[in-house]
Amino acid sequence: MLLERYIQEKYPNLELRPPLFYNWDIGIRFELGVDYDAEYAYENSPYLKGAYKRAITLFESLHSPSDDIYIVIDVNDFADGKTFKRKLNIFTKYVKEKSVLSKLQQNTIPYIFPEDNEDGKYRTHRFNLKCKITDFQYTRMLKAICNQDMGINPSIFHRVYFINVNKDTIFHVYDDRGCDLLATSSDTIRNIYKDYNDWILDYDRDEIDKVFK
Repeated sequence: MLLERYIQEKYPNLELRPPLFYNWDIGIRFELGVDYDAEYAYENSPYLKGAYKRAITLFESLHSPSDDIYIVIDVNDFADGKTFKRKLNIFTKYVKEKSVLSKLQQNTIPYIFPEDNEDGKYRTHRFNLKCKITDFQYTRMLKAICNQDMGINPSIFHRVYFINVNKDTIFHVYDDRGCDLLATSSDTIRNIYKDYNDWILDYDRDEIDKVFK
């Protein structure tokens, strides 16, 4: 598959699984939601609006409209396949032109969390769609990812990675709390490191600073 060859070439030995930031040497971990409180778990709460704004701002700062990207979505399932639905409607909801969906690829791989699969019950279906940034509604998609733990629809519970083949970056919002940005070169994301330095997760700040200094 083209996606697999790309990852092997650009990110040798990278495990495309969370926590992505700790799986690669060049990256930034950003905080999205700030000062969470259970009472903020409602649609358009100030907390969620803040998380949306950061996720969308970072995405738009990283990607240009004409960039080619892979949208990669991992769907975990029982190995017997009884619960798996081949037609994944996540792409249908967010892709603007349905003709683009003809490029959708699917590959079944070993469960991405082997430490939790000693008895072989699970597997992972990895879907990928190569398209332009302008081909899909990234704003709605990012909001749905942020909603996953908030009990708010629309929600996307599967892991979604945006792999930019022009800039050689990987962008992954893991939920409302934060997102990871990986690159093959620190120079590619240096401006984002500088412009949004206040958003960097303090817990990992020292390690991140070392990459850019």
